Amino acid sequence: MKKLLYQFDTDALASVFDNVVGYDGGADHISAYGGVNARNVGGLVEGAIFTRGLKDKKNTAIFIGGGNMLEGEAVLAAVRSKFFAKFRVSVMFDCNGSNTTAAAAVAWLAQGRALAGKRAVVLGGSGPVGQRAAVLLAREGAAVAITGRKRDVVQAACDSIHGRFGIVTEPIEAPTHTERGAAIAGAHIVLATGAAGVTLLDEKQWRDSPTLELIADANASPPAGIEGVGQSDRGVSKHGKILFGSLGFGALKLALHRACIARLFEQNDLLLDAEEIYAIAKTMVG
Repeated sequence: MKKLLYQFDTDALASVFDNVVGYDGGADHISAYGGVNARNVGGLVEGAIFTRGLKDKKNTAIFIGGGNMLEGEAVLAAVRSKFFAKFRVSVMFDCNGSNTTAAAAVAWLAQGRALAGKRAVVLGGSGPVGQRAAVLLAREGAAVAITGRKRDVVQAACDSIHGRFGIVTEPIEAPTHTERGAAIAGAHIVLATGAAGVTLLDEKQWRDSPTLELIADANASPPAGIEGVGQSDRGVSKHGKILFGSLGFGALKLALHRACIARLFEQNDLLLDAEEIYAIAKTMVG
């Protein structure tokens, strides 16, 4: 029986990236829908859960993506509301690559070391990847702060994290290099998850920090999100800090995404969200 993946994307056009990785993860056929929202997804879900018999339902799965985290979470809630008894299929939630990217980055940061009691700052962290990374760092025991250009946007992100995961994060308004430099004072971990092609921190701002131990940059487009971090850095030591670049942990992100897709077809009642995806990432890192 063919493995069918239904890709529900909140953006007008469904992600080609997610489509390709879905096939690489083992799907035999992917039906990709753009413009999916909480109001129109119900009929699609019913088509997925009412067709195949119980022993065959594991061969149907749903992937939820798109650039808007809040809309994606609303779609996820709407999808789950349609499930009952044994009428359900496995679901993976990865809006904007948030869970797989964050899980890969934090898994490398936590590899072979304890993050409990450390102070972590997620620069440009109000977006999907930053929010999920903040959650995972906090789950590892770090005290987490999120920076952004506008106070209300950063506060909304922190409120969203608290509402969804019960985790308290510190919002920091830091629209300039000077303010971001001040934000990382006393930090042990810095992770940049800002917009592509925007440098959030100069090398001189982190080079001589007496507390910084780990630095990671998720920006895959030049210039670097954190100056001085190479895209391919993976555990590289520089100025006494350990560095990870976007390509350095990107290989794990892709492998993780593929592995999660494969797991969807092992059973019909799996939900892969931030913490579940992170647990898988920790078994793959190294």
